[in-house]
Amino acid sequence: MQLQIQSNQKMELPLIFSITLTILLSIFVIYKRPRHRHRLPPSPGVALPIIGHLHLLKQPLHRTFHRLSQSTGPIFSLKLGFHRAVVVSSPSLVDECFTKNDVALANRPIIIIDKYIGYNHSTMSGAPYGELWRSLRRIAAQEILSGGRLTAFSEIRHDEVKSMLLSLVEKHTLQQKKSLSEKESRGFSEVELRPMLSKLTFNNMMTMLAAKRLDEESEEGRRLRRIINEVFEMAQASNPQDFLPFLQWIDYGGFTKKVAALAEEMDELFQELVDEHRREKRNSMIGHLLELQRSDLTIKGLLMSLLFGGTDTSAVTIEWAMSLLLNHPHILKKAREELETKIGHHRLVVEEDLSNLPYLHNIILETFRLFPAGPLLVPHRSSSDCKVGGYDILSGTLVFVNAWAIHRDPDLWEDATSFKPERFEGVEVEAHKLMPFGTGRRACPGVGLAQRLVGLALAAMVQCFEWERVGVEEVDLGEGDGLTMPKLEPLRAMCRPMEIMNKFVVVEGTKI
Repeated sequence: MQLQIQSNQKMELPLIFSITLTILLSIFVIYKRPRHRHRLPPSPGVALPIIGHLHLLKQPLHRTFHRLSQSTGPIFSLKLGFHRAVVVSSPSLVDECFTKNDVALANRPIIIIDKYIGYNHSTMSGAPYGELWRSLRRIAAQEILSGGRLTAFSEIRHDEVKSMLLSLVEKHTLQQKKSLSEKESRGFSEVELRPMLSKLTFNNMMTMLAAKRLDEESEEGRRLRRIINEVFEMAQASNPQDFLPFLQWIDYGGFTKKVAALAEEMDELFQELVDEHRREKRNSMIGHLLELQRSDLTIKGLLMSLLFGGTDTSAVTIEWAMSLLLNHPHILKKAREELETKIGHHRLVVEEDLSNLPYLHNIILETFRLFPAGPLLVPHRSSSDCKVGGYDILSGTLVFVNAWAIHRDPDLWEDATSFKPERFEGVEVEAHKLMPFGTGRRACPGVGLAQRLVGLALAAMVQCFEWERVGVEEVDLGEGDGLTMPKLEPLRAMCRPMEIMNKFVVVEGTKI
């Protein structure tokens, strides 16, 4: 036993010595390197040795960055381990970043999760700015997300929205058989919207991309949904290995091992989908890309980018919109009146109607403003030195844009924290003041798809159901942790089908 202990101690000593030496060398490199006269943005206090300002990063980050900006100003810098970061939270600085400096800031951070989930930084969302990224962006814009391609798949969105409405009716019918509470006696039933909205957006993306409804009750659907959820959970946490590279030697926290296993499982599922299309030649986006002789790697990378970028974001936005409408019944009433006036009761709303529903559009814009699905835009990384706001942004600096703070800036928006869709009537908002989909050349290319699905789903829910809060208290608008800023508490609401539902659905042989 004594010999075994001594042997283990001998094995541990070189590792401990190596880590200690690396830390000491890192301190020497950081603090003894030649000092150049750069004018860097101000920092919130003194950076600690090695970790810098990492200890300040508390969730949710957009609120932490907003709090720090109150003392430092609209642009400030952070030392995050071995990396420099700059946080921007004013529209004029955002405009400067993504007009004059758009190319210099067009790279993405090199992080571990994108190495594995993002096929070694080779996808549209994570690839560095250059020919590969331009090629992927062109494929997505022309072959997947163009107006013509989206219109060709509009029937899928209509079918998925109808499927959601049917689910609501079925839940309503089951609860009405119990009919216990006062509201239920008036024909209202309580529903939790998040699972149905998640299913709507997930199945819409899968049917459009793969001509396959991966219902979450199926094993394949559950696996893919779980992978997406786990990736989001891992991505929203601050991974120390990304900022302190020496921790990668020991895989601190087992992060790399976990994300590598997740990436392998994801790739296996995606490859199965591609192989199925190669055999069966389905009419879908995968099938279309195979006809264009795109490589499997390109197709899987686009699958990853679109699924991860277009599933939770739309579901979260619809849930926030419904929460806001329930807290403002007069706005919900006005939206319903617009639908009744423009469409009537004889048919369901369709995608082509959305351009004729300006008030509904303003409701969605106001939801994007208050609760953007990306409160911090996807981070950028500078590829060369540049200047923003008169400060030096050095090559390799991470740049965060706090869209949430800009969207709620009282100097830009009257009564900034209130829900007022009317503020957008007859107003053309500048891109750097309202940016739920990012801005510049790396803005989200899926904006058209998101606007169509969110608009159609929200319009159908307002047209086909009456909605009330579960109790007299307002819906809690607390924010949960996560990259897409979900509600802290899933939305529960009371709903009652409108007469229009009788025109296209029969439940258990009788009209509702």
